[in-house]
Amino acid sequence: MEKSAQVQGYLQGKLDEYLDVLRRMVAINSFTANAAGVNRLGELTAGWFAGLGFQAESVPSSNLDFGRHLFLSRPAAGPGARPVVAMVSHLDTVFPPEEEERHQFHWRVEDKRIYGPGTVDIKGGTALMYMVLDGLRTFYPQVFEAVDWRLCFNASEERLTDDFGQACFQRLPANTLACLVFEGGNIKDEKFLLVTARKGRATFRVSVEGRSAHAGNNHANGANAIVQMAHTIQKIAALTDYSQQLTFNVGWVRGGVVVNRVPHFAEAEVEMRTFTAATFDGGVRRMLALNGVSDVVSADGFACKVSVQLLDQSAPWPPNAHTENLYAVWERTACALEMQVEREERGGLSDGNYLCQWYPTLDGLGPAGNNTHCSERDLANGKDQEFVLVSSMAPKATLDIFALLDLLESAG
Repeated sequence: MEKSAQVQGYLQGKLDEYLDVLRRMVAINSFTANAAGVNRLGELTAGWFAGLGFQAESVPSSNLDFGRHLFLSRPAAGPGARPVVAMVSHLDTVFPPEEEERHQFHWRVEDKRIYGPGTVDIKGGTALMYMVLDGLRTFYPQVFEAVDWRLCFNASEERLTDDFGQACFQRLPANTLACLVFEGGNIKDEKFLLVTARKGRATFRVSVEGRSAHAGNNHANGANAIVQMAHTIQKIAALTDYSQQLTFNVGWVRGGVVVNRVPHFAEAEVEMRTFTAATFDGGVRRMLALNGVSDVVSADGFACKVSVQLLDQSAPWPPNAHTENLYAVWERTACALEMQVEREERGGLSDGNYLCQWYPTLDGLGPAGNNTHCSERDLANGKDQEFVLVSSMAPKATLDIFALLDLLESAG
């Protein structure tokens, strides 16, 4: 307890220094489609961690409109096999620069909160990674030197691209001890929430081909694609099953041209989310089974044609033994530090969805905060911007430090 108080005091004493770099990070617009901004943030990040001895490698995204992934490494000192620990964050955010300007969404300190794009998702997580490593180097230099550290930063996490996961797989050995994801970790009833599972996601495009007709003279000869889409949307909505935590969301719809013409086309995009692989696969099958199912037929027998296309899918991160083993370490450490943790299963995805397929993975290791992906502020109508809770940073970093020490000692 005495040593943990020293560590936390050290981190708290340097908090202004850490926050100054976080402020510089937040000042860089790193919207996924702003490749130049993402790359500038990568350069700032690499320069910061270079002070801890990390070497940088930039890897182009498979989509050349996006920025470069960043991998930082610090090999263990001395001969022999050394444990490999990966820490994971991302460089991109969801806010275009014009949106930040329109909503005056910039670095703003209010009491215990700091508002700004990426303050908790996930530039604050990157800052916490640095705090953890700085604390280990300062108080446990032999442990710090003995670990093969790999820091992985996705340039396009908010777009759910899968090339970053493959790049990690190419660089992380199969015996990697842990992949620790520094997405924000919320606080509930004074407990740090650690993410142990996440829903998977599939997206679909639904297209309807109808038949045009004059809406006044030949209405009966038309096959209304929008009306057919309405029937299909009702079928999609009925696939949601909250008892299985399976949801379908029709995200956008468009169709038709003018009101005096029976519309000949309609389109929609849909996303599906759920936690387990079996439910995920069943949901995909039921969605694709709507392909070709028609309800709207013209007077002379022309039936609307419904087409359902699977656009992409990201597998769920279900509860599993490897994650549970890591969670047990953090839970044991929290108890020793007179803190508390609790499991959280999230509906949103992270890089953990990919990495858990190959490595023991734990998520939610970043600081607490709220309103991720929100740039608007209208307190009278319940809108507020993304913020990080500054008071969570030193305690959470302390918990992560001592849990890592426990994990490394247990691994021998």
